[in-house]
Amino acid sequence: EGIPVTSASYFATMTLDQVRHVFRSDTEVPIPLIEERHQVLNESGTVLLEKFGGSFLTCVKMSEKSAQKLLRLVLENFPSYRDEAVFEKKKVSFYKRAQILVADTWSVLEGKGDGSFDDISSLTIFADYRIPQVLVHLKAMKYSEELMKKLREGTIFQSGDKEEVEIRGCSIWCCALICKHLLELYEKKGQDMRDKINAVLLDYHLWDYARDHREEMKDTPFHRVRCIYY
Repeated sequence: EGIPVTSASYFATMTLDQVRHVFRSDTEVPIPLIEERHQVLNESGTVLLEKFGGSFLTCVKMSEKSAQKLLRLVLENFPSYRDEAVFEKKKVSFYKRAQILVADTWSVLEGKGDGSFDDISSLTIFADYRIPQVLVHLKAMKYSEELMKKLREGTIFQSGDKEEVEIRGCSIWCCALICKHLLELYEKKGQDMRDKINAVLLDYHLWDYARDHREEMKDTPFHRVRCIYY
């Protein structure tokens, strides 16, 4: 339709009605959190224009080929990416959207040029609702009967709820252990696979698996949360 959706100057000034039009549903169910999406688009476009010449590529170049530097740059400048909670009086950080932004940048640039992040393995999996579901389906993770009952009843959790934080945190740790075990298995065979096994690639694999095996997984409930961090 000729709408410049990738232009920071456009989405910095989009009206709510324009956002509704661009993200209109092809079913009777409207896209959720439309007001929040509008706010995030305006915020992101404004920050890109004011600090980075209107281009995210500027952020990538400023990161000097470091995934962690780019992650910090995003978190320091774009408030909507600050995916944090308090768990047992301690601050915990998931940064799902920020990490997937960094990882997808690395992936799109094929790990070359400005995207040749030598510390890409420092990222964790992107903890949302789908990865925990597939981990439980594959029996890599197990929920308590009490939690499973809540999930089967369709309980809606709030971002930062104890159960929500535990599910996401355990998913990250579970996948870290899977990566560690895989690397150890290959090491025993005399193969160094550190360039080919990391949390980013594991997340991509598990997400694709969940998409391709949706019918098999329908009896495994996922946790429900409506927030901007997923």
